[in-house]
Amino acid sequence: MRLPVRTLLIFLTASLTAVAACRQPAPASGAPPETYAPGLGELMTFQQMRHTKLWFAGQALNWDLAAYELDELGEGFDDIIKFHPTHKDSPVAPKDAIPRMVTQPLADLRAAVTKKDSTAFVERYDALTAACNNCHEATNFGFNRVQRPASNPYPNQVFSPPSQ
Repeated sequence: MRLPVRTLLIFLTASLTAVAACRQPAPASGAPPETYAPGLGELMTFQQMRHTKLWFAGQALNWDLAAYELDELGEGFDDIIKFHPTHKDSPVAPKDAIPRMVTQPLADLRAAVTKKDSTAFVERYDALTAACNNCHEATNFGFNRVQRPASNPYPNQVFSPPSQ
């Protein structure tokens, strides 16, 4: 089916106008435009979500989803180190605390997920949770404690593994 030339011109004009409207003008000072960096609170909220989903995946024996959430947690910690290597008056910088306190518990939990060992999963999930709370204490965020989820805040997600 061929579009009439007039329809094609209208479409192209609208597309170019939309693209032009999305472009941000350079700052008048000549400085590069400011880039967005997520706040530490935003990143930690995502970590809390992943921590929760990881629990429900493990409880449902959905090892693929658990492995995925572990990868996402790792990427989230990498982002925290990248965007917030230090934080306010924290006596221990996130760039130091995370590798020292969280890396090994994540690796231990990954081993349980890889082995599909539900008993080890629970033990190592609790160890990761303790590591998170210890990290919060070390960085002056001890008022922010995490635990095993008591209820599922994601009723629209199926945590059980797909039928084979």
